[in-house]
Amino acid sequence: MKWESEQVGGSHYKTMKIQPLEYALENGLGVCEHAVVKYVSRWKTKGGIQDLEKARHYIDILIEREIARGQRR
Repeated sequence: MKWESEQVGGSHYKTMKIQPLEYALENGLGVCEHAVVKYVSRWKTKGGIQDLEKARHYIDILIEREIARGQRR
């Protein structure tokens, strides 16, 4: 597919065997789960610690939503 071979703004995903978006789509991940995969996958080549903090933020969102829905810790 055309979208798989293009990347706007950088090349940090092109070096990966499976791009985070492709992984998320194939596995039916939601927005937050996709963001976690994306930021954890690229932190060494793009955003450094800030990308890990972004991933943690999305994990915190997932945790808060699950707690609000009555999930146990």
